[in-house]
Amino acid sequence: MRCADERRDVKVRQRGATSDRRTALRRARDFIDYIAEATPARFAILIFTSLILVTTLLLSLPISSRDRQVTPLADALFTAVSTICVTGLTTVDMATHWSTFGNVVILVGMQVGGIGVLTLASIMGLVVSRRLGLRQRLIAASDTNPSRIHVGPVSESQAIRLGEIGGLLVTVAVSLLVIEAALSALIIPRLLVAGFDPWTAVWQGFYFATSAFTNTGFVPSEAGLDPFASDPWMLSSISIGVFLGSLGFPVIFALARKARRGGRLSVHVRLTLITTTILLILGAIAITVLEWSNEATLGGQDGVVRPMTGTFLSVMSRSGGFSTVDIAEMNGATLLVLDMLMFVGGGSASTAGGIKVTTLAILFLAAFAEARGDRDMQVLDRRIPSDVLRLSVSIVLWGATIVALASIAILRLTDRPLDIVLFDVISAFATCGLSTGLPETLPDAGKYILSATMWAGRVGTVTLAAALAASQRGQLFTRAEERIIVG
Repeated sequence: MRCADERRDVKVRQRGATSDRRTALRRARDFIDYIAEATPARFAILIFTSLILVTTLLLSLPISSRDRQVTPLADALFTAVSTICVTGLTTVDMATHWSTFGNVVILVGMQVGGIGVLTLASIMGLVVSRRLGLRQRLIAASDTNPSRIHVGPVSESQAIRLGEIGGLLVTVAVSLLVIEAALSALIIPRLLVAGFDPWTAVWQGFYFATSAFTNTGFVPSEAGLDPFASDPWMLSSISIGVFLGSLGFPVIFALARKARRGGRLSVHVRLTLITTTILLILGAIAITVLEWSNEATLGGQDGVVRPMTGTFLSVMSRSGGFSTVDIAEMNGATLLVLDMLMFVGGGSASTAGGIKVTTLAILFLAAFAEARGDRDMQVLDRRIPSDVLRLSVSIVLWGATIVALASIAILRLTDRPLDIVLFDVISAFATCGLSTGLPETLPDAGKYILSATMWAGRVGTVTLAAALAASQRGQLFTRAEERIIVG
């Protein structure tokens, strides 16, 4: 009788413990849902920052380094931020410092970071709540159009509508798998032909493909891309990956939808494609012309290779970060051109950083409208609302402020010239990864500053501004108007 009572008591305690665990899990899920509903931007930033901290912890473990030594905190944090922010700047030799475990952590980090901070938050919310509810759809929608997070629901036609967010998330996952698999299929045979053993060719081929599509720019080999500096197959494969990653998932989604169903592309998609193409062509021409006679860069290559290198670097300035020449040896004029291209970056909701090509397009459209005396901005038979212009100006000012403050701080810490410091700071903000070699020479304080710059650039100036604002303030009256003299 006593044994039966004891077994019954054990079962009761087990049921009670199971109920307590379910209650605790339910409370945690409700708390996460509350944060996501109240402040989706802050929720996304919280998840993004948490991933950086987890990656830092993993990279700090002795098992992550090849020599089984603890990686200094400044280097582990810098690499974690550069990985999750898909930047590509480094303070250690990526090919020799990390062990297999460390490389796997970095590879997974690139995949996670490439998904996007807000889309990632939506997926995490989906995992927690086991459903794609309205809150998760709103968070993911904000990644495709940041103006939703800044000013709330918008009336103009979107590249991705709210009801299509489930399809967008599928597109994100499928794009990552299909495009990286296709790039790997292009790169692996080339590595085999170059003499790599099968395992190394497969590993490095997938690493190159992931690094290209996520616009990170990490290289898994000590020689980097130097052995392929004049190889059109390898450079074209990497360029295709970087270009597709920099377009943005909304553009990829819209192009895939058009291929299946036909129809007309939205203004956002067409404006992204047009502006990106113009910048790529102008950048390639400028880099090739300015570096044509520089023996330390393009001037030391064959005449037929120089235009290919110039075009490759123009594509990389979108946020790719790969390079076949020594950036530090470039002319000051070329560095300035790359500064401008990196600051602009790629498409919205893409793996690229910067202020985004559509932001630049809006500013030019506003300038043209003002010059013609038009009251409204118009492009491709559509009118652009004035709040989009205000948002674009805010993005540029936020970005310029971040770059200026980081540059001043690093100039104060080092004795490096302004053009070198400015180049790497803009590369960090735009999560590009092109570098003059500055990060390796920085003290720990400088590494932390660049880490914060990468974080702010990847999170996005719009998301950051929305997260800092406690709420969207409403005003029920209009003040008297008074014109200020400008210009």
